[in-house]
Amino acid sequence: MKSDGKPEAADRGRGTGETGPGGSTGFDGLDHGLIHALQLDGRAPFSRIAAVLGISDQTVARRYTRHRTHGALKVLGLPSAAALGEVQWLVRVQCTPDAAVAVAEALARRPDTSWVSLMSGGTEISAMCRAASSDHSEALLLQKLPRTPSVIGVTAHCQLHQFFGGPQGLINKSGALTDEQIARLSPPPPDPAATPATLTDADRRLFDALARDGRAPLAELAAATGWSPTTVRRRCAELRTNGVLYYDVDYDLPQSGYGVMVALWLSVEPARLVAAGEAMAAHPEVGYACATTGPHNLFASVLCRDVGAVYRYLTTRVAALPGVRAMESAPRIRHIKGPGPVFPSPRPAPGRHR
Repeated sequence: MKSDGKPEAADRGRGTGETGPGGSTGFDGLDHGLIHALQLDGRAPFSRIAAVLGISDQTVARRYTRHRTHGALKVLGLPSAAALGEVQWLVRVQCTPDAAVAVAEALARRPDTSWVSLMSGGTEISAMCRAASSDHSEALLLQKLPRTPSVIGVTAHCQLHQFFGGPQGLINKSGALTDEQIARLSPPPPDPAATPATLTDADRRLFDALARDGRAPLAELAAATGWSPTTVRRRCAELRTNGVLYYDVDYDLPQSGYGVMVALWLSVEPARLVAAGEAMAAHPEVGYACATTGPHNLFASVLCRDVGAVYRYLTTRVAALPGVRAMESAPRIRHIKGPGPVFPSPRPAPGRHR
């Protein structure tokens, strides 16, 4: 919206993403630019985003508020497991069909899990679990996972190295922003020489609040931590400099045209694991890629428009990866929980998922 109250060209006409409550026509180019900007810096002022996108502050604020209200877009402030010395596990739980949803939701309610989904025919659950260190992994896997006769198998794979993910999202590969726009919006990278952070109870309350809303006002974060707004601002800056705090955007992938998510487990020759992982990280279809323990040592989360696109991806890009000896794939049939530790409430529009 311009200052004279008239809609800007970027916010008029068809393809703007304008909908009624609970409806959607899909994200347009401006929406993708906004999502990309927020992935780069989740707390960037709307005025700075607007200046880079060439539109008004009001247009950015209105777009964000509408999508946030409808559950299609949310910024999360999250702790980096690697920076905190935590260990991440990719867990696969096999269940009887009648219990899979209940077990998945029980896992999703835990603050140490993320990316909880029902896979394949609805009898397998996949999840990412975090442990404070390798010393705590046994307790996490053997004691904290739901115990029920309906769970018929559990396998866990330790993440050894992340090739793509965390502060890097699929939107970073979309071309929604130019290199010049990316440079203007990107914050300084974490300082490798920064003193490692030790989290206090107040820091943990800060992360709890940011996990619910990465753009929560300073006054709200101050109330949660007991700090002044000035202290909150300074501590957030310190945690970003240390690489402990990063921002992720949880958004509705179907509105971006992605209809199918598939988990890929690849067995790669050890001498070619780095080359295969780095090549896969560059694929536009890959939202997450890491090296793991176990018989399949390379994992990737792949998003495509439809099953035909999945087939083409597997028979072209994956087929060209060096050293691949075997592959297992599993489609996601239901999304339960996204990147944050907080189990989300149902979105207003049925069928939306990330």
